[in-house]
Amino acid sequence: MEVRPLREDERDWLAEHLRLSWGSTTLVSGGRAHDGAALPAIVATDGDALTGLATYAIEEGECELVTIEAFERARGTGTALLDAVATVARAGGCARLWLITTNDNLAALRFYQRRGLRLVAVHRGAVDEARKIKPGIPLEGDNGIEIHDEIELELALEG
Repeated sequence: MEVRPLREDERDWLAEHLRLSWGSTTLVSGGRAHDGAALPAIVATDGDALTGLATYAIEEGECELVTIEAFERARGTGTALLDAVATVARAGGCARLWLITTNDNLAALRFYQRRGLRLVAVHRGAVDEARKIKPGIPLEGDNGIEIHDEIELELALEG
């Protein structure tokens, strides 16, 4: 497996992938909309095949992990992508890497905590508010759990 920055000639693929996986290139977290197709991104590859993707945004000394996907689970792809984004964030002088997931995403909560990220906030009703920006966000998610809240996790990058 190789992990590398997304090439500019892969931007169309990124936009199409986001539309298929997330319903749109608009990604909402923390009450803000991101154009996911324009974000910096890192991909994992196996030969010529793309096997994973992470998008992120660096602002004011912090790095938000906006999306992360391993197209096949349990192969180390997600961990490699997370590590690569953390490396970019450290190199960019970021004090923390943070992300938002939803209250239904139990697998993600396990994944992130096992890799050292800490729960720092629960934003009650934030997904309900996000639906005003992106109405296509589903009402129900993993395991039949209603989606209402955003859960914020972080990884301290210094000290």
